[in-house]
Amino acid sequence: MKKQIGYIGLGKMGRNMVLGLLLKKWGIVAYNRNLEKVKEVVEQGAVGTSSIKELVSKLSAPRVVWVMVSHQAVGEIIDELAPLLHKGDLIIDGGNSPYQDSRKRSKELSKKGIEFLDIGVSGGPGGALQGACMMVGGKKELYEKLNKSGFFADTCVEKGYGYMGGSGSGHFVKMVHNGVEYGMMQSIAEGFDLMRHSKEFELDLLKVADVYSHGSVITSRLVSWMQNGYKKYGKDLNEISGRASASGEGKWTVEAGKRENISMPAIQASLDSRAASQKKPSYQGKVVSTMRGEFGEHPVKRGEDEPEIL
Repeated sequence: MKKQIGYIGLGKMGRNMVLGLLLKKWGIVAYNRNLEKVKEVVEQGAVGTSSIKELVSKLSAPRVVWVMVSHQAVGEIIDELAPLLHKGDLIIDGGNSPYQDSRKRSKELSKKGIEFLDIGVSGGPGGALQGACMMVGGKKELYEKLNKSGFFADTCVEKGYGYMGGSGSGHFVKMVHNGVEYGMMQSIAEGFDLMRHSKEFELDLLKVADVYSHGSVITSRLVSWMQNGYKKYGKDLNEISGRASASGEGKWTVEAGKRENISMPAIQASLDSRAASQKKPSYQGKVVSTMRGEFGEHPVKRGEDEPEIL
């Protein structure tokens, strides 16, 4: 497999993956509906296109096309892309699609001779540029071909990728990852909420987050991102929204648990807390929003209609 790949979708994740691959001397053919984003990566060495049809025409066979768009847009993109491809070409869905959709898409594309991989990507925009974590579902031989090309070594941290199983498994494992993330973030939010409002101690939460981040049992990227948040916004997090948003994967994880009769009280509680924060913004919502802003660059600034929360 050659070191050439097409990219559809140049948002925070897609753009950074493209920039990282260009540094590794990959040939990138890029498309985005907002052509200004295409110009940005062309300036760094990518080949820009103004349509999906043009993107396909500039790739040599067998073509590899990475789709990095919101899960709501994946079906539309594949419907436009698939008729332009030939037998043996490969579509990779690198977004957070429902795993059931990925299984269906794999079956539908295989009837046309088009290959498909579902790859869950973790690490946020920073990881997309400097080294991500990837969970791969689909035919093992496709994973091995992509691995042999050096793609994973060039996009992931060391040992930060692996073959999970058949079609849908990559997105299933990533879905569960995000569900676990919800629960972890809620735990951190509850702990820092308690320390912020302690009547017995006047705690320096930046210092607490710093100590937690060095050798404690809960040392993690999430706690380190919280440390960054306190540096930027202070202990009251006044610039941050107390309404903690959710992108869907936590809900999907709980729904999968119900189908398998697996109890998930921690993840469910985190979903309930985020939902409650939409009507009643909270300090816990601020902590969750802060982490979301740090690792995912999500819009998390406080709205003008929100009360000040101390």
